[in-house]
Amino acid sequence: MAATFTSPTNGHSSTDHPIQYPYAAIAEIIGNGFFIVDHRWTVSSWNQMAEKVFGISSAEIVGKNLWTQFIDIIPKDFYLAYYQALLEDIPIHFTIYWAKTKNWFDVTTCHFDDSLSVSFKSARNVEDHQPSPRQQKSLTDMYRLITEVTTDCLWEWDFLSEQILWIDGGHKRIFGYEIQNALIPQRFWEARVHPDDKVRILTSVHEFFTESIADEWEQEYRFQKSNGEYAHVHDRGHIVYNLDKRTSRMIGATQDITARKLAESQLLMSERNLSEQQVKNQKELVAAVLIAQEKERANIGKELHDNLNQILGAAKLYVELARTDEEDRDMLLQKSAGHIDNVIEEIRDISKKLAAPRLNVMGLAENIRILVEDVMRVNPIRIQFRQDVLHLEELNETLQLNIFRIVQEQLNNILKHASASKAEIHLAKKNNTVELVISDNGRGCDIATTNKGVGILNIISRAGVYQGTVSILSFPDEGYLLKVAFPIPAQYSPLP
Repeated sequence: MAATFTSPTNGHSSTDHPIQYPYAAIAEIIGNGFFIVDHRWTVSSWNQMAEKVFGISSAEIVGKNLWTQFIDIIPKDFYLAYYQALLEDIPIHFTIYWAKTKNWFDVTTCHFDDSLSVSFKSARNVEDHQPSPRQQKSLTDMYRLITEVTTDCLWEWDFLSEQILWIDGGHKRIFGYEIQNALIPQRFWEARVHPDDKVRILTSVHEFFTESIADEWEQEYRFQKSNGEYAHVHDRGHIVYNLDKRTSRMIGATQDITARKLAESQLLMSERNLSEQQVKNQKELVAAVLIAQEKERANIGKELHDNLNQILGAAKLYVELARTDEEDRDMLLQKSAGHIDNVIEEIRDISKKLAAPRLNVMGLAENIRILVEDVMRVNPIRIQFRQDVLHLEELNETLQLNIFRIVQEQLNNILKHASASKAEIHLAKKNNTVELVISDNGRGCDIATTNKGVGILNIISRAGVYQGTVSILSFPDEGYLLKVAFPIPAQYSPLP
């Protein structure tokens, strides 16, 4: 059963932390037209872009038969496509050419119960605005790199019209639905919430919108993918206030957390075989890893929103200006391409930090040297890396990656907390042990009274995977020394 919401006169306060972006609905900003009809083709919804494209107002068409109004206007191919969509219980995406308007239309239809929701985008005189090969490559590279960094599914929920806009194709990448920048009925989303979660989630949304004084809604539940499987998801949304200070919409993102839920489930199973102290230690280490992951994602999200989003906004503005300014079109498109190139470089830097090093090509030592050079290039610190005679290629590649990540983590700790001017990394083999020692001349700390931070807990967790040990030596104003020792399994010991 669909949940119906009305805009409250109290509850949410738009004066505390109002979300100002945007006042206008994204569904209107992106230029998509949409309308809804029932199985008799009676129109129940008709937005401003549909009015503009078809030349008929909402007041003139709502409540009337679509094909009766457009029998001499819309080509037969449209009718056949829409009729086929009514026979399917899944979103359908297609492109179609309307000769009378000399226009291509990109259409997404979503059939549910007695209604068909249609979202479309037209490109008038599309041949005049095709990007150059260089611009097209830049755009392609940009989207490829962005999808490597984040896979969140973005959405805008209009409570009053009970419509949800699925933005930018995330739901296609993650859940397999052929929907991008298209509106879906709220009931379509509700029908795909797991039956055991539905009452809880719909109640949560209703209470949030009508009673809560908070500006952010957040829930976890199971959501059905297009192949029938269920994914564990984390939904987070923010209320958007209109100019009249009333709430009618929420904008947010859905994240697939199935892998995390599986890891948590496996942890619960393993806890049954551990002592109480072992359980406590394991939880602390897992929590440290999860916190580190969330911090990393938060940093990436902030960079995408605060920096790259602004650059892309400027690029879009220049493209829009170029459509109407024939005199300065080349200059405007060149500026837009320059902004896009900047975005690509920024995303490459983010991807480089996240991607695993190519240990099988350059080896552990060379990757550490590259990391050290990259850090010194942008930070006022001198770092020395020493490697004693050690056949690193004989080590398990995943152990090498683990050592690299520990070096990466500790360098981040030094840069954030130590205020050090010098640091040293020493990697050596002693008997059947690999020893990694990282020291700095920074502010140090009293390890007897200082709690271990997330970074150190993450290092301890990584060392524990390979039965490694971690020891720390530090005093206030006397620097910091971290030593990690890994036993070398016999099958990975270097040959004499």
